[in-house]
Parts: sequence; C-alpha cells; structure tokens
Amino acid sequence: MAFVKMHLPCTLCTSSNAAGLNEDGSAFCFSCNTYIRNYAGDKEETIIEETEFEIHKRNKKMEGSSSSSSQSSVVFTELTDRKLSLETAKKYGVKATVVDGEIVSHHYPYFNGHELAATKVRGRDKTFIWSGSAKEVGLFGENLFKAGGKFITLTEGECDAMAAYELMGSKWPAVSIKSGAAGGVRDVKANLEYLESFGTIVINFDNDKVGKEAAIEVAKVFTPGKAKIMTMPVDFKDANDMLRQGRNQAYVSCFWDARLYTPAGVLNLSDQLSAYQEIRKNKIPAIPYPWFGLNKKLEGMRQGEIVTIAGGTGLGKSAVTRELEHWLINQTEDNVGVLALEENWTRTAEGIMAIEANVQLHLDSVKANYLDEEIDDIYKKVFMEGNEDRVWVHAHHGVSDIEDILSKLNYMARGLDCKWIVLDHLHMLVLAGLTSTMSEREVIDYIMGSLSKLANESGCGLILVSHLRKIDGNLGHENGVEVGMSHLRGSASIGQISDCVISLERNQQSTDDIEASTTKVRVLKSRYTGDVGVATHLLYDRETGRLNETHLPDGDEFTGEEL
Repeated sequence: MAFVKMHLPCTLCTSSNAAGLNEDGSAFCFSCNTYIRNYAGDKEETIIEETEFEIHKRNKKMEGSSSSSSQSSVVFTELTDRKLSLETAKKYGVKATVVDGEIVSHHYPYFNGHELAATKVRGRDKTFIWSGSAKEVGLFGENLFKAGGKFITLTEGECDAMAAYELMGSKWPAVSIKSGAAGGVRDVKANLEYLESFGTIVINFDNDKVGKEAAIEVAKVFTPGKAKIMTMPVDFKDANDMLRQGRNQAYVSCFWDARLYTPAGVLNLSDQLSAYQEIRKNKIPAIPYPWFGLNKKLEGMRQGEIVTIAGGTGLGKSAVTRELEHWLINQTEDNVGVLALEENWTRTAEGIMAIEANVQLHLDSVKANYLDEEIDDIYKKVFMEGNEDRVWVHAHHGVSDIEDILSKLNYMARGLDCKWIVLDHLHMLVLAGLTSTMSEREVIDYIMGSLSKLANESGCGLILVSHLRKIDGNLGHENGVEVGMSHLRGSASIGQISDCVISLERNQQSTDDIEASTTKVRVLKSRYTGDVGVATHLLYDRETGRLNETHLPDGDEFTGEEL
C-alpha cells in the first residue's frame, strides 16, 4: 500500500512530521513506529477501533500467512519468545496470538484508571498496532500497582517492564512508557503525579545512545532527588535482554547500584577521586610575574584565568603589558597572542623588541642610532631564533566588528594554541559592539562572558586591559587617586568575572620627577590567593622605557635578589 501524503503529525507521539497517510485512511508513524488504523490528522484525538477478529487478520497478514489451515488463538501463555513466565504475563494481562503453536504477536493492555481503554499489538517484525483510544491511557502496568510505594522501575518498553518485575523477584512495581524513547518526557509528564508518589523512580531505558539520552531528559522532569538512572553492562541492550540471558543477579545489582540523577555540572565528590588525581598530576605550574611584589601577592599567573590590568589614561598600562609579553616569550615555551587594538602590528612588535633592546626602539630618534642589520637582529632574536611560530599579533589597527575580534581570540587560543593572550584594550572592543539596542554595560557583559568561556574551555591565560571611569572630585586618576573596584568603567562584570584585577596608580602631574614616574601597583582582587592591597612600585626609566621595581609596600628597597 502506497503512502498518499507524507510529513504529517503523529497523533500518538510528539512528532510533527513523521507520519505517512495510506490510501485507506490509515497511517504509519516513523518516529514511534506505530500503525494508526483511522488517522485523524490534526484533530483533537485519534480514535482507533479494531475488533479482535480484525487484529487477528492483520497479524496473519503481517506474518505473511495465507494458509487457511493455520490454527491460531489469542490466549494467555508463557511468552517464550521473550522468556517471560506465564505468571508475569497474566499479572500484566498480556496475551499472545499463537499460530500453529508459535507466538506471532503480543497484546499489551492499557488502562484509563481501572478501565481497559486500548490494546497495543506488537508483531514479530516490531510493527505496532493500537486498538481503542490510546490518547488518555496511563503507563503500561500502572493499573497493577497502587501509588505510594518505595520503588518503581520505569522502562522504555512493555517486555522490559515485565522483565524488570520478574528479575526483581516479582516484588517491586515496574511500568513502561507507551511511546518509546521519543515520547518518554510526554508520557512521564502525563503520569507525573503517580510516579512522584513513589519514594524512588529507577529509570531503566535501553542501553544505547538514544535510550541513555532519553533517560536523562526524563530524569529532569522529576523532583530533584527522586530519580535514579540504572546503568547496565555494555553487553546487554535492555532488561529483557538480561532476563533472556539469565543474568538475574547482575540485574539486581544494577538496580541497587542505580545512581541518583544530578544535572550536568553537579558532581558527587565521592566519585571524583581519580579525576581529581589526574587533574592534580597534570596541573600546569604558574608563571611568575617579572616583579617580586606581584608574585608575593598573587603567586604568579595561571592559564585559564583572566587578569585585568586597569588604570587611567597615560598611566602605563601598555608599558606593563609589553613587559609581560616579553617576559612570557622569554620565560616560557608557550605560544603568545597579542591583540593591541589601538596600534598596528609593527608598533606591537617594536614595543616588545624595545624591552629586549632595553631602549625605546619605537622612537625614530632612537632607531636612527642603529643600523638596519642591528634592528633586524633584535627582531630575529625575539620572534624567530628558537621562537618560530610562537608569537601571533593582530594585523589591523582598530576594530570595526566585535564578533570578528572574538573570532580572532578564539582562533589564537584554539587554532594557534596560544596559552597566553593579551587584549589591549577592552573598551576599544566595546566601541565596536555598541548599537542602538545595546548599552555599554550590556556589551561589556557580553564580552566578559565570551572571554570567560574562552579561558575556561581553551585553558589559555587572558591578560585584559581596562580603562577606568571618571570619578567625582577635584582629583582624577592622573593625580594618583587610589583605585577601587567601583572605578572599573562600564560594568561590574569586569571585576566579577576577572580572576585577578590589578590597578595602576601614578600622580603624573607631580612636580617631583621620581613621584611622577613611579607607578603604584595595587591588587584589587585575587580569586586564587585572596591577598589584596599595594603589591609593589614600578619606576619608569625614560631612557630605556623599562619599568623597574623600586621598593615594596613596607618601604624596603628592592634589590632584585628577591626574584
């Protein structure tokens, strides 16, 4: 019989396009594998009425039997094809069509309360036919067990429910959803009050990918702490498979070992010792900062964390990041990525080369003192000799698209395996994301969420430069005002998401040349150590462009031996 229309909604399961309509008005759903005798389309309910005689005739047709001499009957019998006892079959009211002594189909009764409302007929070829109204029926076997017991087993099929009942000594309730894995959530929600009345619901779905995924989705429906998911040995497909292979005791063990369902990301620590040992064994050591005072406060930089360096305009944020970039290239073998959004790539390269040469090499007046070959040698030493394919920079000045920059960050971390990435600066990126529908705070929240996800998933260490907001009063950050977390510009998420926040403070307007050139480095947040406060002081050398640690918070002079 040919289908006359396809991609129709199934009136028995949740599929919106898996049913095909036959010429005689019947239909077949390829999602729940069910034959529907009188398809009602998108009407409120599908009514399927079929006499036992018609069912028998269809069963014979399904089996390809055309012999008029065949002897058949629909009776209670031991379900030998599934190794289910006669007692269990009678308990669940399951009859079988027997042709010439051979079982060719099962008849599973479904009830609405205590009234028989429908029968599901399963042929040997796994074709399902419903008789009666399947719309309002409960779970298979629900009518047999009163609500409120200690345990109930929920399976994916009728034979599995009967097998689970038999395997557990015919003691504990076992029921089945009516529509297979695809309709599990819907069937459970329709019978939630009944299932929730039991102390524990043990979910024993098929031991395949579809069944395991469906079990998790069903477990989510129940009150937390109610559902356990049963895990069977890999050699067995389902409960009935274990019964047929005589693994009764193994099934009992699996039942009692069923683990309480917990949402993804919620772990039972008693199960995590081996994972913890593996993480501890493979932990990547922290990389020290180039300054003793910061190491004393922070115990170094760690991959997978976001370090935000904040300061007012002209307070040396770029000078600090260049020191860090050069330090990471020299002190590690890791790949390093730099996205300096306010400068082109040559300025970025020369800034790192200047640290190596110990002069302000980016200045033309300084470059004039060097031969081209000498400058080339510095370039080769920093970026080529032993450092091939290690340092990657953003190749365009400015930024016009926020997603483009986030994509570059992602590529550096995952595609180029950069373990350290410097983004200078956050608010240049924010400008690219501002729209008529998103405020500065919303854009910052989006960026910080994306950076956190990148750091967590890729394991790279992110060094982020952030500006400060203007503060009330006569003195601003250029006058050396102490920086607080509330000074971070645009959104509190900068401080909340960052693992570490370091502020730079300097009175650049001071008439004292030393004071105007000294940056106070303050730790505002350290998720790792919790140690905050002034860490050290860095003196800017105008001749070399370097930042040199001068004295520690307690006033002691820094000798360099502390590193």
